[in-house]
Amino acid sequence: MGKFFNRVKQAEILHFPKILDPRGNLTFMQYPSQIPFDIQRVFWLYDVPGGELRGGHAYELQNEVIIALSGSFDVVITRPDGNKEKYALNRSYYGLYVPALTWRHIENFSTNAVGLHLSSHAFDSADYIRDFETFKRKSV
Repeated sequence: MGKFFNRVKQAEILHFPKILDPRGNLTFMQYPSQIPFDIQRVFWLYDVPGGELRGGHAYELQNEVIIALSGSFDVVITRPDGNKEKYALNRSYYGLYVPALTWRHIENFSTNAVGLHLSSHAFDSADYIRDFETFKRKSV
């Protein structure tokens, strides 16, 4: 079993290996040493207009790792009590692990930002919690 299975389920920054080379750097990730779940879906965000927000939801079951492959953006986690925690993603060799039942939105996209999302589940619209009050009730 990987090192993630005994951790508290909360958002945290994951650091991926960075192989330095004068011809260009390389970063990789693999299960279970860097990713705490089997990857079932991959998607990316790009061409987000200035001032726009993405997300604004939680998942009931899905875990996710979000990586800024290019540029930068902020992931804002909102706890059930309303307290917020902001993670600035701006390096392609680390990502944010976001477990299920975590309310998030993404903001402050730089020009040409590309956000890669690695998900533990295939797309299922029923897994989305889009109302914050419903999220608060389910996360207790």
